[in-house]
Amino acid sequence: MSAIDVKPPREANNNYTYRSAQVHLTAGQLPKRTDVALFVVAVCVSAALLALMGSFNFAGALVLGVVIFLITIYALSFAVEGRRRAANRLARYVIFGAFILALIPLVSLLAEVTSRGLSRFDLDFFTMSKRNIVGEGGGASHAISGTLIVTGIATLVSVPIGLLTAIFLVEYGRGWVKRTITFLVDVMTGIPSIVAGLFAYGLFAVLLSPGSKSGLAGAIALSVLMIPYVVRSSEEIIRLVPDKLREASYALGVTRWRTIVKVVLPTSISGIVSGVILAIARVIGETAPLLVTMGYTDSLVTNPLPSGGANNVNPMTSLPVFVYYEYTRPGQPQDAFFNRAWTGALVLVLIVMLLNIIGRIVAKKFAPKINR
Repeated sequence: MSAIDVKPPREANNNYTYRSAQVHLTAGQLPKRTDVALFVVAVCVSAALLALMGSFNFAGALVLGVVIFLITIYALSFAVEGRRRAANRLARYVIFGAFILALIPLVSLLAEVTSRGLSRFDLDFFTMSKRNIVGEGGGASHAISGTLIVTGIATLVSVPIGLLTAIFLVEYGRGWVKRTITFLVDVMTGIPSIVAGLFAYGLFAVLLSPGSKSGLAGAIALSVLMIPYVVRSSEEIIRLVPDKLREASYALGVTRWRTIVKVVLPTSISGIVSGVILAIARVIGETAPLLVTMGYTDSLVTNPLPSGGANNVNPMTSLPVFVYYEYTRPGQPQDAFFNRAWTGALVLVLIVMLLNIIGRIVAKKFAPKINR
């Protein structure tokens, strides 16, 4: 056997490969805690520079420190790890910084609403209305019930219309009819909320009498805003259902409408529920259309229908309108009105959070079980 035919043992070859891969993976990398230490040093340096210039503040030191950190970490990573890894590090920290920047207003808003709203977060606020209340005391039971009633009616009107429209666009729509409906839905998605309020007000003025105000008119206004969101979200979810499921159903001789009811909708129900919850959260805080269509009252009103009198006026109150009037038209003492307004805002936030939790639970429960 010649010398060139002699091969190294397999174990020696594997050890060499392992050592070379280990050296390749560990060489040219910054230590794990370099970025954290460098960020702390950058903030301290920026704070010292601002202090020397006599204009120190925490926000300025943090912003300047972030800029110094990004420049330094890119230069250091470029020198040690190369251009590609340096660019990757820079992009990662910029994205993370954008996320933190977007999170700050949300956290600040929740903290402010919670801290100010807890002052009147008591039993009276949920069980009493503002009837015959001049200053302190009272509650928002009339506004909470009005919000739930009007939003519930809007949901009952919007979900069937929006869901059936989405099914038509995905399963039946073709040609210019589909394009026209899609265009109109897109236009309705961007209309100002006050336009929906004026539409509902004009509709009831024509059908009943000018100046008519009721919870039903407010529900119609919210439905105009809610329907396009239900259509768009449901359409996208139904479109994600694999065509193989439809074809398998058709191959068994099942009609199209039964395929939609028994196959398409159960498969996409979790996404549809999530879309409906988002649509409800979109309209539950609307103020302008309800100011036009529902009016305002300090009494508890549970009948959303027009009164049937000469002017068909049966005003109701929703939480957003309640907060608006309490904050913009305070009486004496003002703190009592401001406290009710902040607590109303907190309750509205909690209702939206509760709806999202319920939506997630329902979506998880009815989601298709792919492991079975």
